[in-house]
Amino acid sequence: MGFEMTFGKALFLLTTLLLTVGASVAMAETGAPAAGGDQYASLGAALAIGLAAFGGALGQGKTAVAALEGIARNPAARDKIFIPMIIGLALIESLVLYAFIIALIKIKT
Repeated sequence: MGFEMTFGKALFLLTTLLLTVGASVAMAETGAPAAGGDQYASLGAALAIGLAAFGGALGQGKTAVAALEGIARNPAARDKIFIPMIIGLALIESLVLYAFIIALIKIKT
């Protein structure tokens, strides 16, 4: 009876490790805000990137579902559906990255 590593067990271990390490980083004490700095800039940036990631994930999910349903209904149209789907997913992801960059810039200023 050996130890078998299934995908579910590996995912559980990875999630547990990330939550354990992430909690200590999230609860770390930070220095006082700079004089004249906006105290809520970090909160606003975190909310902005959170909403952007959430919206991007929803958009990518809907795109993939629509493309896969179209391919399932008409397998001959795979080439006509696949390339625009990849371009659409790249554009959605670029918007999320753009929001991330803006959030980082807002924190720095």
